[in-house]
Amino acid sequence: MASMENDVGHDHQDQQDQQGQRMNSRDYAVSQDAQDPLRQIRDQFLIPSKTQLKAESLSSLEHKDASPDEPSVYLCGNSLGLQPRVTSTRIEQYLKTWSTQGVFGHFKPLSDSPLPTWLNVDSTASEKIAPIVGAQPSEVAVMQTLTANLHFLMTAFYKPNANGRHKIILESKAFPSDHYAVESQIRHHNLSLADSMITLEPPSPDQPTLTTDYILETLEAHAKDTALLLLPGIQFYTGQLFDIPLITRRARSYGIFVIWDLAHAVGNVPLYLHDWEVDAAAWCTYKYLNAGPGSIGGLFVHERNSQVSSPSANSSEETGWVNRLSGWWGNDKSTRFAMENRFVPYPGAAGFQLSNPSVFDITSLNASLEIFDMAGGMEIIRAKSVKLTAYLETLLQESEIYKQGRFTIITPQDTEERGAQLSLKLGEGLLDVVMRELEIRGVVIDERQPDVIRVAPAPLYNSFEDVWKFIQAFGEAVDVAWKAKQGKVKAEGTRELEMTT
Repeated sequence: MASMENDVGHDHQDQQDQQGQRMNSRDYAVSQDAQDPLRQIRDQFLIPSKTQLKAESLSSLEHKDASPDEPSVYLCGNSLGLQPRVTSTRIEQYLKTWSTQGVFGHFKPLSDSPLPTWLNVDSTASEKIAPIVGAQPSEVAVMQTLTANLHFLMTAFYKPNANGRHKIILESKAFPSDHYAVESQIRHHNLSLADSMITLEPPSPDQPTLTTDYILETLEAHAKDTALLLLPGIQFYTGQLFDIPLITRRARSYGIFVIWDLAHAVGNVPLYLHDWEVDAAAWCTYKYLNAGPGSIGGLFVHERNSQVSSPSANSSEETGWVNRLSGWWGNDKSTRFAMENRFVPYPGAAGFQLSNPSVFDITSLNASLEIFDMAGGMEIIRAKSVKLTAYLETLLQESEIYKQGRFTIITPQDTEERGAQLSLKLGEGLLDVVMRELEIRGVVIDERQPDVIRVAPAPLYNSFEDVWKFIQAFGEAVDVAWKAKQGKVKAEGTRELEMTT
């Protein structure tokens, strides 16, 4: 793992020696962008300008390719990905189909349209996402939203007290929606949270990441009575990438069903869910997949868990498939429109669908997935991401404000243990002013109270120059915040002195 980190740093050092440029110079960043094999992909996205971010009315907004206005530094793809240029075109084509074809849009292909018929729009998206998550197309369903999909998976596969198993293991600092989902599932089965929910605890606030050894030890300690493990592929707060194949393999060896929340991993790091034998997973599509705010979610169910067969005459089973919450869109396609009250699921993950999906949402998702094809796949995207985030890390560590202890980096240094995101923990009382000053400078990142900012250079549309610009703005913002804090402390001290004299 450490060797990759060293290789990345060595590559940067070679560039510095050959070109006589310091890594913290703008010229160095520009030279790296010139060598970037994905540099043309950036043009496929609409990047908000600094002026647009300050706009107060919708009517004042428009995107102009030739605009002299400086683009913002948008390093927030971990929260919401930027809009692909092609999205509005595909949405307009969808709306035109709807307005001119009505219900026939479900079944009637138009010869010059790049869009699938609405009846097949979800399966088309599944085929496009499958290589991004390392799955067979039949193992992927595009449906619902992330937390809803986690509930559907737990309803199907969390069977407490079967063979004495009832516990669910998750991290104590899980994204709150995951925590709520697990709590409600346990309560739904009239079980006690104290007995049935096991949480993985970070060592301390200053050490917020979880070691793989600790996770494996916890699995072993609770192996006999644990039914399900739910973990994130990448932790939303720290940016830690978990060892998905190892943890999955160990948990399954104990008979524990494994679900991964891949909200921050899909489109960020290469995944091989089928080969890793992950039981199931769910994700959203509005972060690194750039499908738009609140867009449709995704779901993976390994083929061994989604088989459909007819029970034999001597079988005690009522069905030949895993029982799940069911709806008509999950019914076998050959009988879906027969309108019979006998549910037989479509084999694979598609059999977990309930209602017909939003064509609008999937049209937006498919538009973004075109760009992933254009980029050449996740391995190429990840290669740039590793270099881009390592560059960000290096410039942060070389900065004066880092040496002065104004912030620390809580994301693991090992590139095998992180994706695009670095989480920075600021000194006490600096966050609000830092965020304000970054916004003034046209920099977009996000925060997690009380003291963490998340910086995520997305390799599809962010550049080395973006990173360089962020470093300049961040240094200025922290300086302003630090001086404001010192002034406040001095003022408070003066007031206290006046009150005692």
